Amino acid sequence: MTDEEAARQRDKGYLLDNRQAEAGERFAALSRLFDPVTFRRLGALGVAEGWSCWEVGAGGPSVPGWLAERVGEKGRVLATDLDTSWMPQAGAPYEVVRHDVGADEPPEGPFDLVHARLVLVHVPRREAALRAMVRALRPGGWLLLEDADPALQPLACPDEYGREQELANRIRRGFRALLAERGAQLDFGRTLPRLLRTAGLVDVEADAYFPITSPTGSALEAATVRQIRDRLIEGGLATAEEIEEHLANIASGSLDTTTAPLISAWGRKPLSRPLPQAQTQ
Repeated sequence: MTDEEAARQRDKGYLLDNRQAEAGERFAALSRLFDPVTFRRLGALGVAEGWSCWEVGAGGPSVPGWLAERVGEKGRVLATDLDTSWMPQAGAPYEVVRHDVGADEPPEGPFDLVHARLVLVHVPRREAALRAMVRALRPGGWLLLEDADPALQPLACPDEYGREQELANRIRRGFRALLAERGAQLDFGRTLPRLLRTAGLVDVEADAYFPITSPTGSALEAATVRQIRDRLIEGGLATAEEIEEHLANIASGSLDTTTAPLISAWGRKPLSRPLPQAQTQ
């Protein structure tokens, strides 16, 4: 994507604006749904007392708060986001800074860990953002990226057996179309292992989490649909009546709604780069 294209995407605005009232509901649901996965992975990477950590696109306080408990007073946790309105403004055991990971220079490090969840898929200059995160790592430090892959499993209801499920899937298609219009790469999650290796990281691994149905997943679906309601109607992707019907179906508790798979990929910055081999004459 060129700089001009990226600028046009930014002008369209982030679809899931943090300033909307539903953003808080979405953050709470995302935390309940994905925090156990993220915390398990961070723990496996060995986050411990004294580590310096950068949480990119933190959104809410749950992940930086968990990191702060693990690294203790001798460690450092920096939480950054374009919009820090849902973060504590004072008294938190970590730093909060407004930062655009796709445009700004990385904050002063180096860091033992850099983590981003559900961030890069929405960043127009995602490759520049990835390079910035790698630059911020100390040698031997870990980068953990977790992002969705809506194209890998695009349905809200994989078991489409009736009108309610068909309507849910049609509204999900509208949501994906709106994301794509704003520069989201809907097949991004699956590319993470390759991107980490291309960035020079080693010991690269990845796994995926795919929740099928839960009350939290339903809460996330409802908050998301309410947040994009006007955009769906303006784009001719759903009528007001269809959206209200879908929200009622969710509220009934009988609709099994899924989220896109969350791909977690991690890699380590080499301790040293191999010296170039001498040229023989």
